Amino acid sequence: MANVAIIGSEKSGRTNLAAKLGKKGTESDITLYNFVKGDRIYSFVDANGYPSSLKSLINAINLSDIVLVCVPSDGVNAQVGECIIALDLLGNKRGLFVITMSDKSNPAAIAVLSEKIKAIARGTNLEKWESIAVSTTTFEGLEKLKEKLFALGEEAWAANAEKNVLPQRVMVDHFFNVTGMGCVVLGVVTQGTIKVHDSLTTFPIKIPTEIRSIQSNDVDMKTAPAGTRVGLALKGIQSKDFDRGYIISQKEEVASKFNLKCHLTKFTTGLGVGDAVHLFAGLQGMPATISSMAIGGKDVTQAPPGSECNVTVTTQKDIAYSKDDRFLIVQLNNPKQRLVAGCEVV
Repeated sequence: MANVAIIGSEKSGRTNLAAKLGKKGTESDITLYNFVKGDRIYSFVDANGYPSSLKSLINAINLSDIVLVCVPSDGVNAQVGECIIALDLLGNKRGLFVITMSDKSNPAAIAVLSEKIKAIARGTNLEKWESIAVSTTTFEGLEKLKEKLFALGEEAWAANAEKNVLPQRVMVDHFFNVTGMGCVVLGVVTQGTIKVHDSLTTFPIKIPTEIRSIQSNDVDMKTAPAGTRVGLALKGIQSKDFDRGYIISQKEEVASKFNLKCHLTKFTTGLGVGDAVHLFAGLQGMPATISSMAIGGKDVTQAPPGSECNVTVTTQKDIAYSKDDRFLIVQLNNPKQRLVAGCEVV
């Protein structure tokens, strides 16, 4: 299975594209779609809560192996820039730019737009991404998009296969009760292979959890490898215990105080001691405060745009994480630039 995020502004055509690529499933601030090609399954995540909810964008990206950034044919907007910054801070390297509604433009204008996208992405993880023009009305470019997507899907399958030997880890995005089954969660196996009757733990709340049954794309399974979107019936825990982003695994780090090495985007206004921020790890987002900060080993009170710094961040509640996880610091109420820094644990 390959997990694909479809992101862009509200009127970027992302939802129409998702509907053309897959069959609609679970809907919330992110909407899931599925498509089956032979023995390959593609799960699409439409960040339909974005741009009003930055969390929807971050969640869609962190659930994905591949990202499609939708750019309307009438030109680049602020949301395209925000999507590029988020992907660069999170280190995503596999994806495509999709110029949507190509039937409302012309080849010359689309060529100019493609060059503009390339210029904006230069110097980021996205600088080698291709741009493909499509129309969900005339279907122009859809087959070419699928060909490129399937090629990226094979890369994702190979990368996920290498993670099958790692300890099991499931990232949960939805949870509810089902009559006769009890607690059911939806999520993605980010590493390892899970099996029916595995005894694991739900973090950060540290509740022992047994996998009662596994489904993927409405098919019962005994095991599910890395990269699989799954529905799990669980024993020993209730849906009310869950929050989005909780992790089912053997072991996680759990903390409310973090020492992070951060790279600030050059578009932010900066970061300072005492700032109220949100810290994102995977699908978990938590209000936090910058407690201290250092640049080059010296304590400072401010870090300028584009700088690297070490910060201590304190969150309101515990967050579950792995030391390899990528963190984001954001300022949700900043009207100009919500994304501040990409971080890693030190």
